[in-house]
Formats: sequence, structure tokens, C-alpha cells
Amino acid sequence: MAGTALNGNSGSQRSGDPPAPSSSISGEVSPFESIYRQYFDFVWSSVRRLGVSSASLDDVVQEVFIVIHARLHTVYHPKALRSWIYGIARRTVSSYHRSRRVKEASGAALAVEPSAKPLARTPLDLVEQNDQVKLLFSLLEELDEPKREVFMMAELDELSVPEIAEILELPLNTAYSRLRMARHAFEEALARHSARREGGGGHCRV
Repeated sequence: MAGTALNGNSGSQRSGDPPAPSSSISGEVSPFESIYRQYFDFVWSSVRRLGVSSASLDDVVQEVFIVIHARLHTVYHPKALRSWIYGIARRTVSSYHRSRRVKEASGAALAVEPSAKPLARTPLDLVEQNDQVKLLFSLLEELDEPKREVFMMAELDELSVPEIAEILELPLNTAYSRLRMARHAFEEALARHSARREGGGGHCRV
């Protein structure tokens, strides 16, 4: 990885996560290990938001890092590392979804997705959180695919517009324009939802 100075800061690792690669005998941290530690949480959350089930999450994340390890020597612009990693995660998840659709079409039995790891919250907290998540994704469903994609990348994955443009292979001005239209469409969808709730005498939580 020519010209690359990698940060070796450790990321928090969840219980049950695949083990991080071991350091060399000399105690030096390899470039891949630095990337693994620094970007594990980013990859994990990105893969989950891209729709991978909890049952498959660890396997898909591990596959992302296998690809990163195999292609690390092709990276020549360290400043673009995060967008490069996200692009790999996005393509890996796309392959996962294609594979799953093939299995579904062939009549393979689908495992019920296990619930997320328990959090110390009250039943009311969980109901409110579920309602908010359902609202978010119902509003996102009202956006067309190009707008929904850039909106999620910017607002949920916190990617910059230049990173989005690089990942989607868009001109920078097009990426800015698409995100602006996506945000406007999302606000309109939220306003329509609020109007429906108010018209029905309900209360809208944002």
C-alpha cells in the first residue's frame, strides 16, 4: 500500500464478532490490522443498514474484510480509503442479496431472523424506537432508488458527498444535486405523514 500511513487506533469489538487479525511476532501492526481495528464498526453498521439480516451479519462483515485484505495492495490514495471500503461493503451486500433471492426463488427455507442483542430498555422504549425505525423506513420507501441510496449514505452512513460521488461513480455536482433533491423529497414525505397523523387526531413523533 504505497504511500499509505494507517491509523492503528482500535475500534470497539462486539461479543461474537470475528476475531481481529493477530499482530506480527515483532509486535508491529500490519496495515490490514490497522484498517480492521479502525473500520470494523463502520463496516458492521454499514452492512447492517444495507439490509443484511442479523443471522448473516458476521459472515458478510467477514467477507468484506476478506476482500479488503485481498485488494489492499491496489489502494494508492489513502484519503479515499473509507469510500473504497464502503464500496466493497456495498458490492458484498449486493452479492449477499442476490444469493438470498436465488435461494428464496428455489424454495429454500428461510430462517427467522433472531432478535438484536438485548439492550437495557423498557418495553415502552422499545415500542417507541420500533415506531421511529418503521417511520424512517416507510418514508425512505417513498423516495425513488437513486435518491434513497444517496440519502442513506449521507444521513445514515455519514459519508461526505465527494465520497458518495466516488462510490457511485457520479460527477460531484450530480451527487450534490441528487442529495439535495433526496432531502427535499424526504421532508415532503415527512410533512405528508405529519398531516395524515394530525388529520387523524394522532401525534407524530419525529
